[in-house]
Amino acid sequence: MTNEAVLLDLDGTLTDPRTGIVRCIRHALERLDRPSPPDEALAACIGPPLRGTFGALLATADGALIERAMALYRERFAETGLYENEVYAGVPAMLAALGGPGRRLFVATSKPTVFAERIVRHFALDHHLAGVYGPELDGRLDDKRQLLAHLLAKEGLAPDAVVMVGDRAVDITAAHANGVRAIGVLWGYGSRDELQAAGAHALCATPRDLPAMVARVLAPAAR
Repeated sequence: MTNEAVLLDLDGTLTDPRTGIVRCIRHALERLDRPSPPDEALAACIGPPLRGTFGALLATADGALIERAMALYRERFAETGLYENEVYAGVPAMLAALGGPGRRLFVATSKPTVFAERIVRHFALDHHLAGVYGPELDGRLDDKRQLLAHLLAKEGLAPDAVVMVGDRAVDITAAHANGVRAIGVLWGYGSRDELQAAGAHALCATPRDLPAMVARVLAPAAR
C-alpha cells in the first residue's frame, strides 16, 4: 500500500473566506484609526500570513503594533468572521474522490490551527481529513515552508508521494522548498500568472478536475 498524501490549503481552496477576512481586517484598521483600502485590495490579502499583511497595510515593522492589529482582527474573527465563509461548490465531492486507500488528506493553511479546525468542523469537511495543520496563535509556523516541513516530519510522509494544492504563490513556494509537487487552483485568489511564476507543476480550473490531476501528478512516472 502506498502512503500518498494531498495537502490542501483552506482559504481560497476549500472555502471562500472573503467576507469574514475583509470585514475583520477593516475592523482592526478602524480600531487603530488607520485608513482602510477598498474591499478588492483587502481581498487580495487572502492567503499569505496575516502578520505580513498587517505590516504592509500599516507600513510598519513595529511588532507591538502588528500584534495589536492581530488581536483586534481576532476579536471579531473568533466570534463572527469565522463563519462569514462558504465552501466552494464541488469541494465536498472533490474531497470524497481525492481520499481512499493509501492516500490521506490534510489541511495545510496559514490560518491558525485553532480556527482552521473549527471551520472544517463547522462545514462538515473534517471527516475527509487525517489532520489539520496551521500556525500557532503566537506566530510559530507562520512561514508555510516550515509548516510543511513540520507536517511531513510529524506524519512520516515522503515528499515524492505528496502534492500540495493551493491558490496562492506561498503554497507553491512552500511545496518546492520541501521537495513536494504543487498544483495551483484557479478558483481562489491567486492568478494564473502568480501560480505559474511560482512554479506550479499543474493548474486546475475546477474542483471536479482536481482528483484526476492529483492522480496524474502523483503517478510514479510523474515523480
